[in-house]
Amino acid sequence: MLVALTGTPGTGKTTIAALLAYRIIDINALVKGGMNFGRDPDRGCLEADMDALANYLAEQDCDELLILEGHFSHHFAKRAIVLRLAPSVLRLRLEARGYSSTKIQENLEAEALDVILVEAAERCDRVDEIDTTGKTPHEVAEMVTEIVQGRLQLPAGQVDWLTEFFG
Repeated sequence: MLVALTGTPGTGKTTIAALLAYRIIDINALVKGGMNFGRDPDRGCLEADMDALANYLAEQDCDELLILEGHFSHHFAKRAIVLRLAPSVLRLRLEARGYSSTKIQENLEAEALDVILVEAAERCDRVDEIDTTGKTPHEVAEMVTEIVQGRLQLPAGQVDWLTEFFG
């Protein structure tokens, strides 16, 4: 079974995935490893080959629980866990990564407007949402584990950053 661990860049996906006791498939690593069409000239990032990714992941799908980690991993799974983070904290993380002001603004708006959450809700049969703000990585990893084991449900729609972001 494939479960997406998704969210806006900077919300903690990679950190949390490293703490989970499941097999993790890093979608971004697959794209960087060749499943792409080259650099998008306008955005400066690799353009993912979604068909190649889907074919590869279909071959991996089995009875074993596989966590797909990446900000568009929800395109390939029936279940998604969306990590959320307050825009004020997200800004600091993205600045620390050296993102351009344009890229930071784009990601802050995506987080405030629930872009990943809405995409996941449109594509997946089940979506859980975790507000990672103020939580340690271990706390979030435990919540993810509880969700995938069926002991916790955090339905989508609980997080609202519009007031913080737009005032």
